[in-house]
Amino acid sequence: MSTFVLVPGFWLGAWAWDEVAAPLRAAGHDVHPVSLPGLAERAGEQGDFGLEEHIADLAELLVREDLWDVVLVAHSGACAPVGGVADRMPERIRRVVYLDSGPMVDGASVYDLWQPDFRAEADATVVDGRFPMPSWEYMADHGSSLEGLDEATLAQVRTRLTPHPVGAYRDALRLTGAGAALPQALISCSFPLEQVRALIAAGHPWFVGMDRPNWELRELPTGHWPMFSRPADTAALLAELAAI
Repeated sequence: MSTFVLVPGFWLGAWAWDEVAAPLRAAGHDVHPVSLPGLAERAGEQGDFGLEEHIADLAELLVREDLWDVVLVAHSGACAPVGGVADRMPERIRRVVYLDSGPMVDGASVYDLWQPDFRAEADATVVDGRFPMPSWEYMADHGSSLEGLDEATLAQVRTRLTPHPVGAYRDALRLTGAGAALPQALISCSFPLEQVRALIAAGHPWFVGMDRPNWELRELPTGHWPMFSRPADTAALLAELAAI
């Protein structure tokens, strides 16, 4: 059996993994869904909560729960804190899995990945150091597919979202390279795996190295939030990757 640490993307908390965690636990796996500082049930915590605080929180979880041989899962913007903790504690990680996400490069921030108008939207709507999620329509128009999500699900999820700390997406990730050789995987959901392979072949800087033997590439056709649109299939694919 495997140990999973599930880190959700922006605006989400541990609750986002409920329907993924349930089948994994039923199969006997040890599952730790995460709410990062300043989010979900931790929204009332005081602090600026930059990327460093999010990385440190994940590291503290691994130590506090004495977790080893971990399958560390990053959905979307969780790529930054997950990449950071994998770089600092590679000895505790079995595999890093990027769920409709991808690895960050040294010196970059999630903010760097956003389109200029999305950065402008974020800058204009920040309140008390937190960025509330734009409308679902706006997200879809900016590359976050809503495939597989009906109106009832969108409404339910919307009620549980919390604004995201600014520093967590603006701060640059600093890497030593210590985690680069770890087994890693990409699960492509909202864009075809063929497109990923083309970017790898073209030498795109964000995809360099993903053709190496320590990488597994998988496809789960759905929208950007597979934990809501295809939770059982997400769990099955995570279990498959953990067993490799």
